[in-house]
Amino acid sequence: MKKSFILSALCVSLYYPAQTFVQAYQNRINQITQSNINNYLTEFAYLGVKTTGSANNNNTFTWLKNKYLTFGYTEAQISENVFTYNTTITKNLILTKTGTKYPNTFVIVCGHYDTIVGPGVNDNGSGTSVILEMARILKDVPTEYSIKFINFTGEEQGLRGSQNYVNTVVNTTNPKMDIKVIFNIDQVGGVAGEVNNTITCERDTNNNPATNNAASNAVTQELMTCVSLYSQLQTNLSYAYGSDYMPFQANGEVITGFYEFNESTKPHSSSDTYVNMDPVFVYNVTKAALGAVQHFATAEINGLSINDCPPEKMLQSLQIYPNPVSDLINIEMLNTNLKDFSFSITDLSGKLLIRSENSKKIDVSKLSSGIYFATMTVEDQKLTKKIVISK
Repeated sequence: MKKSFILSALCVSLYYPAQTFVQAYQNRINQITQSNINNYLTEFAYLGVKTTGSANNNNTFTWLKNKYLTFGYTEAQISENVFTYNTTITKNLILTKTGTKYPNTFVIVCGHYDTIVGPGVNDNGSGTSVILEMARILKDVPTEYSIKFINFTGEEQGLRGSQNYVNTVVNTTNPKMDIKVIFNIDQVGGVAGEVNNTITCERDTNNNPATNNAASNAVTQELMTCVSLYSQLQTNLSYAYGSDYMPFQANGEVITGFYEFNESTKPHSSSDTYVNMDPVFVYNVTKAALGAVQHFATAEINGLSINDCPPEKMLQSLQIYPNPVSDLINIEMLNTNLKDFSFSITDLSGKLLIRSENSKKIDVSKLSSGIYFATMTVEDQKLTKKIVISK
């Protein structure tokens, strides 16, 4: 991958309460199996050194394509992005799953499958395995946004595959491809024998350009929340560099990514093998990643899109935070696009003190310390919660 040298990372663990736990998402996460992860990793190892353009690299491309076909995807959903490396033809593999509401806006989930020197079971058989298992589970799950699962090659030779894809596909689509977020998964295998309980979440801090940094930071906060909601992993916040999200970053797209926190010393060597990494960590990373991809692409819940969820279901997901509060209340529900609702605060006697229409931030700074009732109304449904004002 990218770790030919070590940079000092800004390591901060945060919890960002922007999303609500969705049981339907968890039900799909429960379909992830350790045996599938183990099989992907061992099969990847068996394919040998996968230098871009080599026979093993081509065989790995075919292996990936056959996996997607076995999952039930069709030939029409799989495409190739061809480029030349050292006079040899090589290919990125793209699996497209079309969204129900925004078919022309894409969540791109990517990782490279090429290796150098060794079989690359961590770098990046681990990321490849995560992507395969997510694609398997999401095959028949409707999502509002389209998803592209992309297996890049040429990463180890300088991001050749991802740069070619940006140049020849993203920027040549008319109109230019609309990308919601790039989620890159690279080297998430951990270290054998260590406690691998933390995943690094990467966001854009590059100033060339800097216009996409704020959106990348917000998306990465959402990614960290998904880790907290759908896995037992802790999060470490760092910055993006040296992997396949960078050509997209330079193109002005919004990026985020996963990378192992305990950094293995084995990648780019013949020792990057199954026995030197932690398959259980890959399994746990897959849980977090699948939660995030469902969130980013807005996966279906109980036969409905989250944004088509009935009022009673939305109210069940209501979060009011912080609580206790001193100045500003935030409101969150499943339907992030909901625009028609009201919110009121009364004292214990029932006297109306604050009423707001269609606002997700409520100023309570003028209220005295004490206990109050907050009521959310969506259509004909109401839900009341107790809040505490603490100055």
